[in-house]
Amino acid sequence: MLTPKKLLLSTLFAAMTCTTAFNAQAKELTVGLAVANLQADFFNQIKQAVEAEGKAKGIKVITVDAQGNSATQVNQIQDLITRQVDALIYIPAGATAAGVPVKAAKAAGIPVVAVDRNAPDAPGDTFIASDSVAAARTLAEYVGKVTEGKGRVAILQGQIGTTPENDRAKGFAEGLAKFPELKVVAQQPAEWAQDKGFAVAQDMLQRDPNINVFFGRADAMALGAAQAVKVANLDHPVTIVGFDGDVAGLKAVAAGTLSATMTQQTRKMGRMALESAVALKEGKQLPKEQLQEAILTTKDNVAPFIENHP
Repeated sequence: MLTPKKLLLSTLFAAMTCTTAFNAQAKELTVGLAVANLQADFFNQIKQAVEAEGKAKGIKVITVDAQGNSATQVNQIQDLITRQVDALIYIPAGATAAGVPVKAAKAAGIPVVAVDRNAPDAPGDTFIASDSVAAARTLAEYVGKVTEGKGRVAILQGQIGTTPENDRAKGFAEGLAKFPELKVVAQQPAEWAQDKGFAVAQDMLQRDPNINVFFGRADAMALGAAQAVKVANLDHPVTIVGFDGDVAGLKAVAAGTLSATMTQQTRKMGRMALESAVALKEGKQLPKEQLQEAILTTKDNVAPFIENHP
């Protein structure tokens, strides 16, 4: 017969054994993180959050960088599958072949968390992103307000066919519909890059020097447009807005180089991605979409985001 003291010791030992077993099981988890392009601060923010959360939870994170190349990413994810990762966090490098890695992972029984971009033909088990439609609509309404609803708008597009490009196009068009005298006079892809944003914006201004609004669908492109506007030495002010809330973009808003951006909660999305990967591995059901709010950021509210990115 167990005495109360022996019963207590037995209970404590059992609890410690269960805790040790749980921790050991958690430490055995390996999550693959396939990133589109780590040259972009936006993706770096997500990467850092995933890796920090993994370290805190004792989960191994294997990160691969496609450097913007879809074919490279397909090979990288095949390697992660061969290494038998327990779950995959996937940020597609582009629209081309985006569904191939998802199909391969699912065929191997590996759950997929898609972040920022989703493959229409083979979506992840859950999709984590900003609500870009709502955010771009808010941004368009801001532009309408500061321009008093009049002007000539030029748009620097991201990668055609990707989720953020499609959603930001839809939301911005919905917002501009409220301002019939704000006309979109030019739009062209600049592939999310600052140097291409500069070149495309410069060409647009040469064709139409009366442009008074630029929307770069990523901060990098907006910064390229700002550089083009400065070089053009125009005789009228130009409202330039971006999207993402990258560090460089936030600093440009603080300096007045950009009028506004939409700050995405990248750190939060990174933490959510890892939590979702673990939950899926445990067999839990998650919503198909986990959309987060992006925050309209101007000179008035930018400082806290520079100090501590959400």
